[in-house]
Amino acid sequence: MEYTIDEVMNYIEEEDVKFIRLAFRDAYGVQKNISVSPAEVMKAWKNGAAINARAISGFEDCPYASLYLFPDPATMAILPWRPDSGRVLRMFCDVYTPDGEPYDSDTRAILKKAIEAAEEKGIEFRFGTETEFYLFKKDEEGNATKTPYDSAGYMDIAPLDKCENVRREISLTIEQMGLRPERSHHERGPGQNEIDFHYGKPLKAADQMTTFKMVVSTIADRYGLVADFSPKPLPDKPGNGYHINIYAMTNQGEDVVKYAAAGIIEKIREITLFLNPTDASYSRLGNSTAPDRADWSDKGASELMYIENYKGKTRVELRSPDASSNPYLVYALLIYAGLEGIEKKLALPDEMSETAAYLPDSRKEAGKLAEASEFVKRIVPEGIVREYTARQHEH
Repeated sequence: MEYTIDEVMNYIEEEDVKFIRLAFRDAYGVQKNISVSPAEVMKAWKNGAAINARAISGFEDCPYASLYLFPDPATMAILPWRPDSGRVLRMFCDVYTPDGEPYDSDTRAILKKAIEAAEEKGIEFRFGTETEFYLFKKDEEGNATKTPYDSAGYMDIAPLDKCENVRREISLTIEQMGLRPERSHHERGPGQNEIDFHYGKPLKAADQMTTFKMVVSTIADRYGLVADFSPKPLPDKPGNGYHINIYAMTNQGEDVVKYAAAGIIEKIREITLFLNPTDASYSRLGNSTAPDRADWSDKGASELMYIENYKGKTRVELRSPDASSNPYLVYALLIYAGLEGIEKKLALPDEMSETAAYLPDSRKEAGKLAEASEFVKRIVPEGIVREYTARQHEH
């Protein structure tokens, strides 16, 4: 459900809301927020809520001392784990300059531009996600360990699967926040889980992913556990993937997702830095079932893209990204690459071609490819490219 400003203000008054979290994200997609009282919300809609721009990763070169958060009422969600008395709301915000312009390094704004570019060409994109994470125990002092919560394997059930109740509460909590998970199960690794979402419009899908990671981490903590989305938490166990299902359709109802897939394969090496932004990302690629080449097949093994035709519909699953990436930036890049494939009517390369190029095998190599890419320069602001290539960043 999407809300208007009036509906949000009525909800605040009727439901005894005491705090509103105005959420935004840094260049890596890490959620940040400030809390305001109900009396300050209308001011934020009219004038924005100021933040210290240069204290945010990726905003350090901002020419302005302050940037301004403007909440999007359509994204209102209650935080179900907070008390019923004195409730807490969260809204995602867009970041603006003092001149009233969208800040070019706000990745939500970058995604909005990509969506507009697709709409101008009569193309609709949607994205579904399959996200993996580990649950680890804490030590007696409450610090994270690398001890998995259980020793279960792929799609095991209780009592081997001790994570079942945690996944159930995560799913129920997400539903209370207006989102609809599709399914969940235990993954291959000990203490490893997967929760999937249906296709959604790109902006909602990115907001959903940000909400999902917050909910998983919060519920895990309530169980005395730590959720770990990093690409390779345990060196000898499967890594965590963030598989993205891609839908592309013309206004006339023509399925053009294979053209989009070809465009993404063509650009994948240039954009890998943003899909796999940490050093640990490259420990995952090429191991277990994670891909290491720009290839595709209908086998569902270790290819970059799994493409199948089921009941007359084409499903495209991109399997290289991991959840250390910024979904707003990832979806923007996939839209632009997909649009190039659609415009040029690119054909997919031969299935599992032996001449398929390898993905970058390090963040350094991925950074060099991104810096040299004219495609990336057209989409990603120089400051964000510099942030990704110049700094070691693990989260």
